[in-house]
Amino acid sequence: MDILKEEETVVIIVDKQNISGIPFLHIVKEEKKEKALPLVFFIHGFTSAKEHNLHFAYLLAEKGMRAVLPEAAYHGERDGHLSQEKLDARFWSIVTNEIKELDVLKKHFHEADLIENGRIGVAGTSMGGIVTLGALTQYDWITAAVSLMGCPSYIGLFDEQLAFFKEKQVEIPVTEEQIARQREELKRFDLSLQPEKLQTRPLLFWHGKQDSVVPFAPARSFYESVLPQYENRPDLLRFIADERAGHKVSREGLLKTVEWFDTHL
Repeated sequence: MDILKEEETVVIIVDKQNISGIPFLHIVKEEKKEKALPLVFFIHGFTSAKEHNLHFAYLLAEKGMRAVLPEAAYHGERDGHLSQEKLDARFWSIVTNEIKELDVLKKHFHEADLIENGRIGVAGTSMGGIVTLGALTQYDWITAAVSLMGCPSYIGLFDEQLAFFKEKQVEIPVTEEQIARQREELKRFDLSLQPEKLQTRPLLFWHGKQDSVVPFAPARSFYESVLPQYENRPDLLRFIADERAGHKVSREGLLKTVEWFDTHL
C-alpha cells in the first residue's frame, strides 16, 4: 500500500500595523514572526496602495524573509481625497516623506530585535523605485536594493514633469518660488548627482523599454555610468531590460526581485 507523505504546512501571516501614524502590512512566516530575519521594505507606486504588492511580500516571506509594505502619504488608507492635480503637485513631497518614514519603520524593527544582522533590503515599483533610489543616498543601513521602473535622476525627472505640465497647460497649485525651493531640496536625494553613495551595495534595476510613465533611458544611463564602481564585483549590479514591457512589472521582474534579495540578504 502506498503511503502518501503529507507536505509540511507553511502559514504566512499578513499583520496590519501602524507605527507613528504610518500604516503598513507585515508579512512573515507565522513560525518566524518573533525571530530576527532579513527585512525587506517594499514601496508601492503613485496612486497605488500597499496591498497591491502582496504577491512580492508573499514570495519574500516564503523564502524566510520579513516583508514590510508601508502606505505612502495620501494613498490607500491615508487617502486625503485630493484631486488628481493636487496629488500630482505633491508627488515629490510624498517621495521624500516616504524616504524619511522608512527610517522610522527601520528603527521600530531594530528596537524590537527583529532584523537579522542588520540585513535590510529596500525595493519598490515606479514611485516606490524612485523612493528606493533616493533612500540609497540617505541610509547606509540599506544592504541591498531593487528598483522596478524607478529613476535615480530626481532633478531630471522633476524638470521633465514640469515641462510636461507647461506644455499641456496644466495649472500647478504652487508658486514659482515653491517650485524652485523643491527642486533645490531634491538635489540631496538625487542618486545620479552622488553615485559614490552606492558604496558598491547590491543593486538590481528592472525596467520595460516601452515604459511611457517613468522613462527607461535615465535608469539605463545611470546603470552604465556606475559600472566602473562594480568592476571588482560585477555580480552586485544588474540591469534587466524588458523589450516588450510598458509600465507594469512582468513575472520575471517579480521573480528576479525575490531572487536578488534571497541571494544578497
